[in-house]
Amino acid sequence: MEHRTANLRGCRIMAHGALLAVLGAFVSACAGTAGPTQAINDPDETHNRQIHEFNKDVDKVVLRPASRTYAVLPDPVERGIENFAENLDLPGETLNSLLQGRPGAAVENAARFVVNSTIGIGGLFDPARSMGLEGRGTGFGETLYVWGANEGVYGEVPFLGPRTERDLVGDVVDVALNPLRLIVPPAVRVAGGAAEVGSILGDRAQYSETIDSVLYESADSYSQARLLYLQNRRFELGQTGGADDVFIDPYAADPYEEYDAQ
Repeated sequence: MEHRTANLRGCRIMAHGALLAVLGAFVSACAGTAGPTQAINDPDETHNRQIHEFNKDVDKVVLRPASRTYAVLPDPVERGIENFAENLDLPGETLNSLLQGRPGAAVENAARFVVNSTIGIGGLFDPARSMGLEGRGTGFGETLYVWGANEGVYGEVPFLGPRTERDLVGDVVDVALNPLRLIVPPAVRVAGGAAEVGSILGDRAQYSETIDSVLYESADSYSQARLLYLQNRRFELGQTGGADDVFIDPYAADPYEEYDAQ
C-alpha cells in the first residue's frame, strides 16, 4: 500500500514535493460538510474498471501466489511480522488521533507504542494488548473526514485498489508525514516496509476465500468490490447507512491489491 516498499524513501521524497499541491486541489474540490454520502460517485467508471482488471492481474501473478508461500511460515513468526509493522504505524495514528480531537485515543496509541517498543522488543510482541491497551487504528483520511472534507469521487488506484479521493490524499499524507519514519534510520524503514508487505501477504492468505468470492464468484467483481469498500469505509467512519456487518477490507493494507481465483 501508499506505500511501504523498499524504495519508500524515494516515494516519500516525491510525496513531499506533491503534497501541498494535492491537498490544495483536494480541499478546493471537496470543501463542504461531511455528511453521510450514500450515493456512489464514480464518474470515471470505464477507466476504473481497466485499473481493476490490472490490479486483478497483479494479484494473480504476484500477490496470491506469494501469500500462499508466506502462509507456510510458523504462526508466531507471522504474528511477529504483523506486530512489528503495526507498531511502526502507531506514532502516525497517535498524531492523527490528536488532530481529530481524540486525546484518549492518542494517549492509548502512544502507550501501546512505548510498551511494545520496549517490553515487546521493538514491536515484535504485543504485551500492550494484555494490559488492556487495544489502541485505535486511524489515518489522515479519517482526520480529513473529522475536519469536514467530503469523500469525493470513487476510484481504483493501481496496486492500491479502491479509494475515495479523501482517503487517497490521506494515504499520501500518512506515508509522507509519519513522525517515526521521518527520524528512524533507513535500515529500519526498509525493515518496516518489508514487514508491512509480509503483513499484507498474511491478510491475503487468511481471507483468501472471502477475497476470491468477492472478485471471482460474483457476476460483476468491480461493482461488488466498489460497493463493499464504500459500505465498509462509511461504517468505519460512523456514517449512517453503512454496512450492517463490517466487511474485511482486502485492500486495507496496500502494496499490490486485489485478487484472482483463476
